Amino acid sequence: MSNTTTDTGRVRNGVFVVFEGVEGAGKSTQIQRVASRLRDLGVVHRLAREPGGTAVGERIREVILNPGLDMCAETELLLVLAARAEFVRRLIRPALRDGELVLSDRYELSTFAYQGAGRNLGLERARAWNELATEGLKPDLTILLLVAPELGRGRQSGVRDRLESERAEFHRTVAAAYERLAAADPSIVTIRTEGSPDEVHERIWAELSGRWPERFVPAKSGGGNFSAANEFHEGNAARGGGSSEYAEESE
Repeated sequence: MSNTTTDTGRVRNGVFVVFEGVEGAGKSTQIQRVASRLRDLGVVHRLAREPGGTAVGERIREVILNPGLDMCAETELLLVLAARAEFVRRLIRPALRDGELVLSDRYELSTFAYQGAGRNLGLERARAWNELATEGLKPDLTILLLVAPELGRGRQSGVRDRLESERAEFHRTVAAAYERLAAADPSIVTIRTEGSPDEVHERIWAELSGRWPERFVPAKSGGGNFSAANEFHEGNAARGGGSSEYAEESE
């Protein structure tokens, strides 16, 4: 199977997979499990997250998620898209041109659900503004983990960030938007999250290995072929460092 994809006139040879879901859906846990399995198989891959992934993006992330800050919906959307512009140009496009497998914790679907629907800015506006940030770059596959927002939030512990702290109605609106968007887009695959984390992982792996069997098999040269997109600890990210581990974040 060829992995070559064309978007806005650019040819890419890599594969871009995004993990999405409401707060507490388990996406951070599951992307970590997929990355760990790929490392064991010796498969070259790259991890990233949004907002973030670059030195500028990580600084913007701190602002967006700061529970002590209040901002209007338009400001939030523009900050997300500013981080994404850096993310696409400095991280994702170069990796795809080099033929890499990229796994990202969130991308544009979050913007459509959180800012377009949750902040009531409208899907058309969110899509139009997002186009400038992404230059039309779409994921090859988006994995949407389905969980009731009340259950997801109940799984979380520790201090909640600015988005996690939103009212329950906001999170219900986001969850409903995710499901509507998935129903209209065949590149979005929904994954049930009932059962153990191992069972959820196997559902995800079946989707990935079924689509790209050549990417999800042991490499002939053995292990060690892991490429870190960024240091997910904000301090190191600001210095532009690279880590071989995905730092656990709230989901």
